[in-house]
Amino acid sequence: MIRFLIPLICLVLFFMEPVFGLFSPLNIGGELNYIVPRFLIMFLIFLTLYYDLKHAMFYGLFFGLLYDVFYIDIIGLYSFLYPATCLAAAFAFKRIPQNLVTATLLTLVLLGVFEFLLYQFFLLISLTGMPLGTFLATRLWPTMVANSIFLVMLGWVFKSVMVTQLSERDTKIGLY
Repeated sequence: MIRFLIPLICLVLFFMEPVFGLFSPLNIGGELNYIVPRFLIMFLIFLTLYYDLKHAMFYGLFFGLLYDVFYIDIIGLYSFLYPATCLAAAFAFKRIPQNLVTATLLTLVLLGVFEFLLYQFFLLISLTGMPLGTFLATRLWPTMVANSIFLVMLGWVFKSVMVTQLSERDTKIGLY
């Protein structure tokens, strides 16, 4: 039963993102600020760092494809970016000190790159016409602040789940 914990967490986070997206846009100081929750990609990055790259890329591909089908109707965008972000996290985490603080900072940096790549792609296909300054001020920074609050609150939970799952997998006898 414990082996279904990671997919269950991924599924819950996948369905939590649109619920928290309902709080957006926020009117702060007479300006609309858009917050895009990215709980699943943050969990996938932690899955990459503390569990296994292969599992993270599989879940990234699966949930990226689900995200493409259900939310944006551009098949391939998230199903490419989720595993690519996991791969970048694994590459970068091998070259920096491996602790929770650096994992959190790496996750936030990769989340910023992820959002910027999405913005560039949508700008390329003319799905958005938002200037870069407006994107940075009204979407990227509020998104980064909101997701960093979520990550600071639950980053240690993500890590403890991964470490527990890893120890369970290593002590289990069989073909897991």
